Amino acid sequence: LALAIADLALQMASWKGCVHTLIEKYNDDISSMPFLIEILTVLPEEVHSRSLRIGANRRTEIIEDLAYYSNTVVSLLTTCVEKTGSDEKMLIKVFRCLGSWFNLGVLDSNFMANSQLLMVLFQILQRDETSTNLHEAASDCVCSALYAIENVDTNIPLALQLFQGVLTFETAYHMAVAREDLDKVLNYCRIFTELCETFLETTVRTPGQGMGDLRMLELLLICAGHPQYEVVEISFNFWYRLGEHLYKINDANLNNIFRPYIQRLLHCLARHCQLDPDHEGIPEETDDFGEFRMRVSDLVKDVIFLVGSMECFSQLYSTLKDGNPPWEVTEAVLFIMASIAKSVDPENNPTVAEVLQQVVLLPENVHMAVRYTSIELVGEMSEVVDRNPRFLDPVLNYLMKGLREKPLASAAAKAIHNICSVCRDHMAQHFQGLLEIARSLDSFALSTEAAVGLLKGTALVLARLPLEKIAECLSDLCAVQVVALKKLLAEQSTNGKSADPTVWLDRLAVIFRHTNPIVENGQTHPCQKVIQEIWPVLSETLNAHQADNRIVERCCRCLRFAVRCVGKGSASLLQPLVTQMVSVYQVYPHSCFLYLGSILVDEYGMEEGCRQGLLDMLQALCMPTFQLLEQPNSLRNHPDTVDDLFRLATRFVQRSPVTLLGSSIIIHIIQCAVAATSLDHRDANCSVMKFIRDLVHTGVGNDHEDDFDLRKRLIGQAMEQNGQHLINQLLHSCCFCLPPYTLPDVAEVLWEIMLFNRPMFCRWLENALKGLPKQTAGGAVTVTHKQLTDFHKQVTSAEECKQPSHDTRLNL
Repeated sequence: LALAIADLALQMASWKGCVHTLIEKYNDDISSMPFLIEILTVLPEEVHSRSLRIGANRRTEIIEDLAYYSNTVVSLLTTCVEKTGSDEKMLIKVFRCLGSWFNLGVLDSNFMANSQLLMVLFQILQRDETSTNLHEAASDCVCSALYAIENVDTNIPLALQLFQGVLTFETAYHMAVAREDLDKVLNYCRIFTELCETFLETTVRTPGQGMGDLRMLELLLICAGHPQYEVVEISFNFWYRLGEHLYKINDANLNNIFRPYIQRLLHCLARHCQLDPDHEGIPEETDDFGEFRMRVSDLVKDVIFLVGSMECFSQLYSTLKDGNPPWEVTEAVLFIMASIAKSVDPENNPTVAEVLQQVVLLPENVHMAVRYTSIELVGEMSEVVDRNPRFLDPVLNYLMKGLREKPLASAAAKAIHNICSVCRDHMAQHFQGLLEIARSLDSFALSTEAAVGLLKGTALVLARLPLEKIAECLSDLCAVQVVALKKLLAEQSTNGKSADPTVWLDRLAVIFRHTNPIVENGQTHPCQKVIQEIWPVLSETLNAHQADNRIVERCCRCLRFAVRCVGKGSASLLQPLVTQMVSVYQVYPHSCFLYLGSILVDEYGMEEGCRQGLLDMLQALCMPTFQLLEQPNSLRNHPDTVDDLFRLATRFVQRSPVTLLGSSIIIHIIQCAVAATSLDHRDANCSVMKFIRDLVHTGVGNDHEDDFDLRKRLIGQAMEQNGQHLINQLLHSCCFCLPPYTLPDVAEVLWEIMLFNRPMFCRWLENALKGLPKQTAGGAVTVTHKQLTDFHKQVTSAEECKQPSHDTRLNL
């Protein structure tokens, strides 16, 4: 009910001073107070509600109104606390309400700095006996207050109060730790982190002075010392932002000030990454602790420049070399070393070489987790192996041992993939060994991802073999997958049961994707013959599973990489492939066929002899697509089809615009694009806007090609028919359908249309603006006549594309 009243107040423009009315009506009756505070809590929260769509003018009016009455609300909350004293439920409601007003950013800094409420907040958070629920509400409120003063320089009185107040919570934090009250510990860490985030720029600008006091960082490091890793995790975003700031400033003196804090943080993180001493097997990567370790790895990569990768790497290694730590410490140190290994300069670096030497000599009886993480470290040190080829054989032997052990197999496969990617030239001599692994892939206990990674590495090395050997080796590499697919097809024709071929299709796809030999002009592509031989099996597999979208998608993906692999060399596949695509699409309109069509247009659209065939394909694919998209709500229900259709149409515009513009299908595609401009699906909307923009642009940029005048005339005809409707639809979509991030794309479309024909665009835009609703049902003015004329003037007089983009965001 409170929410309904708040929404009514926001939409009903004739209800002036709603806060004043509500307070006047209910503040004398103590029993009405909970309800009144509930309304006053949700009212600021609803101001930015997208579902209300109250418009920028009304929103500005409401925010000004709420700012005007904000001191009255704070006074009401203060009186409420004075009257109800220690009533916990009431205090929670008061703090929730105050937090809501802080979040809206309308509270007066000077007034709040002297408010009794702030003192009450601090006292509650300093007290040991505060209940969990009240503690959380008070913490949320302080965090909202800190967030609200993000611009510290314009809120100095309040900033100072909050800064000094939060620094008094250290004792209370220690008490919460002593009582093992994790909820409160997490709350304090949230507050300390928010404090550091708010004063980040001040701290970097004037470290150790005034509100740049480095005690804030001490508080975060105290939290980092808590035994539960969830506590330190709260502060990660701050440390990341601090690293980003210091990296941009790039001042050695400043880095020296913050280096000790980062060193202590890294020390804490290494300790938090330790597995339990009684942990068995390899580290889990998918549980909460595994995800925490991944976040640690990312953070370490971001801040390591402050400490120095090499210095840190050497220090970590010396703790292992000089001491004899327990296995869990060794594993955690290796894990952190793996995080930074890529940023260590491998050139003439004895420590790095020594690390690699020692790791591959690890005995087999060390803890399984240590072996697992050491394999990951070796994979990350592939640059070192590339610079020191003498290590290649011992490293490969070490990884092959891991590959044969079930728990280590996937990590070893990933490391071999990394070595193949970086040491491609050195690995060419080991190709037969890689081929043997690929042939017996399923004898190793590999995850799907690791198996595909191994094949990727093998294909990358294959591409570096002499050209005359590539065809035979590629054929050998594909043979296992092709035989498996043939076997599945034979079984299906015998007993009618269809087995899933996706594993083999994915493996073929990754081979085609990464076999990219350097082929000189005029040379026959060495992969051409192999792909022609494999085509019948792929074609049969596609036919056998044509009703299953998942398998058809995998077939199309495989064919896409095959076509990309040999480029123009796949010409002989074009006719049978297009025929099959069109035939299956009539019955099962899988959108991946449209995507595959766009790849064919990209490869062959500039070949004179292929253009008509590709246009026939487009027309044949468009008919069932339009039938599908004309159903009620189908644009929203089939965003992938919209995305892939306009990807295909855009490729045509880029490769052979006149072929498309001269066809009868273009007008239907444009009409479909106009209808789809309101679709609020990120990828689909982006593809629609790109199609319209690129289409109009082919008539704008005179690229001195012979057909420019013809293109310009054909686009002119299309715009005469659809221009006004398109502009109307674009403005309507911006105002009522699309999220703000799509607006720059819309602006680019408007810009291209304006460049194409400015006088006509000015007229269309004026008509479209006149058609917009000027008032809401609640009587609020959504847009004034002056705003519309200003907007029209700003857009039509823009000198560059950024301007209409900014204006669209500003005014709509």
